[in-house]
Amino acid sequence: MAAVRQLPADGRVLLICHVNPDGDALGSMLGFALGLRRLGVRRLQATFPGPPEVPEPLRGLPGLELLVPAEDADPQPDLVICFDAASDSRLGELADRLTGSGTALVLDHHASNAGFGDVNLVDPAAAATSVVAEQLLDRLGVPLDAGIAECLYVALSTDTGSFRFDATTPAVHEMAARLLATGIRPGDISRRVFDTRPFGAVRLFGEVLGRARLEPDAAAGHGLVWTYATLDDLARHEQRPYVLEALIDPVRCTAEADVSCVVKQTAPGVWAVSLRSKGATDVSRVAVALGGGGHRLAAGFTSRGTVDEVVERIRAQLRAGVRRGGVDQQG
Repeated sequence: MAAVRQLPADGRVLLICHVNPDGDALGSMLGFALGLRRLGVRRLQATFPGPPEVPEPLRGLPGLELLVPAEDADPQPDLVICFDAASDSRLGELADRLTGSGTALVLDHHASNAGFGDVNLVDPAAAATSVVAEQLLDRLGVPLDAGIAECLYVALSTDTGSFRFDATTPAVHEMAARLLATGIRPGDISRRVFDTRPFGAVRLFGEVLGRARLEPDAAAGHGLVWTYATLDDLARHEQRPYVLEALIDPVRCTAEADVSCVVKQTAPGVWAVSLRSKGATDVSRVAVALGGGGHRLAAGFTSRGTVDEVVERIRAQLRAGVRRGGVDQQG
C-alpha cells in the first residue's frame, strides 16, 4: 500500500477509530498499529473521539499503551488511518485530521460508507473491519504475532457475535485459524470479552429487559421489539455506558420479532440507537434515513428527543420501507 510504504522514516501516523469504540474498532486499530510498529514505524498514535475510556472487557488488549486522548492527538500527521467508521461524523472532534496535509486512509466494512478518505479500503462483504486490516497487513508483509493476533481475534469475534452471525463464512474461520496459530488463548479471550460483567450490570439488564415492548405488527408484520436505558439507570446501578453495548443480544433473541432495538441515553435528550434484523428487514436503510449507518442486519444512529419520539421515528421508517416496496416486505 503506497500510503504506508512511502511514509518517510520519521513520518507521523495517527490511527483513529469511531466514537464509543467496540471490539472491532479498537481491536482493528490496535492490531494494525502493532503491525506498523513491526514495520519500523515509531512515531504513531492511536485515539478515538470523546472521553478516553476503554470499555472494561477490552482493557486487556495489547497495544493500549499507544492510545492517547483525542486532545493530545497529532494535529498534522503525515498519515491518518481510520478504522470501522462509516462516515467522518463518527470521528467527532478528530474529523479535522482528515483535511490536513497528510494522506487519509479509511479501512471499513460498512455498506453505507461512501468513501471519505483519500484512499478507501471498504469491503461491505467483509465480516469485520479486522478482515480488511489483516489483508492489508499481509500485503505489507507484516507477519502475525500473538499481540497483533489477539487484537484482530477480539475484533473478528465481537463483530461476528462469537462466529454466530450470517457473515461467518469459511474465510472468517480461516482467518480465525491463522490468528489462533500464533498461540493466543481463545477461551481466556472469550471469558474476558463476552462472559465477564459486574453484578450491577446484571441487575441493570434485568430492569431494562423488564420494560421491553413487543410490537408484532411493526416491520410489515415481522415484528419489532425494543427497550431503552437512561442515564439514571446507569447511575442507579453504578455502571458505565459501555455495559449497555451487550444489551442488544438478549433483546434480539425474541422469537416474535425480526427487528430489535435498544435506545440508550448518552446525554439529556440524546439517544444512541442499536438496530438488528434477523433477515426480513434492512435496518441500515432505517439508520441511514435517521442520520446513521451500518449493515443490512446491524445498524445504528443517534437521535434527539424523548424515547417515544425516537421509537416513533423508527416505526415511521419501517412503514416507509413497506410503502416503497422495499426489502422490509420479504418473508
